[in-house]
Amino acid sequence: MREKAPASAPRHPDGDAPDARGRRATRLVGATALLALTLWMIRSYLTALGWAVIVTISVWPLYRRIRASLGGSHRAAPLLVTASLAALLVIPMTLALAEIGREGQFVVEWLTDLQQNGLPMPDWIHRLPLIGQHLDAWWQTHLARPPSAGQVLNGLDSATLTQWSETLGGAVLTRLLHGFLIFLTLFILLRNGDEIGDRVLAAVDRWFGRPGERLAEDMASAVRGTVNGTILVAVGEGILIGLGFVVAGVPNAALFAILTTAFAMLPMGAWLAFGTAAVVLVMTGGSIAAAGGVFGWGAAVMLVGDNIVQPALIGGAVRLPFLWTLLGILGGLETFGLIGLFVGPVLMAALLTIWRQQGSPSPATATNKEPP
Repeated sequence: MREKAPASAPRHPDGDAPDARGRRATRLVGATALLALTLWMIRSYLTALGWAVIVTISVWPLYRRIRASLGGSHRAAPLLVTASLAALLVIPMTLALAEIGREGQFVVEWLTDLQQNGLPMPDWIHRLPLIGQHLDAWWQTHLARPPSAGQVLNGLDSATLTQWSETLGGAVLTRLLHGFLIFLTLFILLRNGDEIGDRVLAAVDRWFGRPGERLAEDMASAVRGTVNGTILVAVGEGILIGLGFVVAGVPNAALFAILTTAFAMLPMGAWLAFGTAAVVLVMTGGSIAAAGGVFGWGAAVMLVGDNIVQPALIGGAVRLPFLWTLLGILGGLETFGLIGLFVGPVLMAALLTIWRQQGSPSPATATNKEPP
């Protein structure tokens, strides 16, 4: 008599054994915990990695053309692109720091003269309505006489200067380390970009289904549109405000124009640049009307550029409505800092893409639908 075969384990209606489902759930929980622990461990460097990803996505179309022109090299092409981007960042910063270093000698001489002779009060302070007399009295007490000016400068003792130097040195070293990580990660992402892109698309398709590839493409377009819009607007603002520097007679107008262009990529950065230019203009003998014109012109250019032109460029590149683009930029900056300038529109683009896909008919429905 033939023995009966052992009964098979009960199976779930979807064809998976309960123990297999349990193992998958356990692996998912373990992988999630491991990912969370890893992200927490490298949390100080996530921003640097995020910048590397943003730059990689932005330059990827150009990188592919360069790689094709170099015969498909996966070492020379990423090395060339990474070195070129590093030069574009380092060279302007070096020139600006060199110019600031040359101007530092003037600042030292000015502080020495202030301590020995005091600082004469500008004539235009007398003509200020309401506060002119109060500023006159304060100036005469604290800055006009050499002993008072010396007391103000003596408040900057050696201990304070040493503490400032240590803090500044630590910040510079940290930024240098983050910059090294950004360019190292950029090189690795460019070299292995095709393989990484395939894995990302496979994961997105697994999570979101067949529309996942469209979602990934829209998010990449959002990053490129944000980067291109930010750079174009910053360059345009720097040129226009720089022309205002030249007309008003700001000293070192070219340097201030370069600094304005660079700082225009930072939240409120350009305001600091042209505000400083206005102050320097007054301190070097310029009229208060010219300084006010510099600040007013800079404010007008920034308000139009940041609140109208930039959201329009970014929204046009990723097909985002103007309001959602503006909310993505402002909300991203407030929540994530500077990198949120790029993360915010990307999240908005992803959300809008999912919404559009939910509202559009499926491929099968669209195929079976009779033409009108």
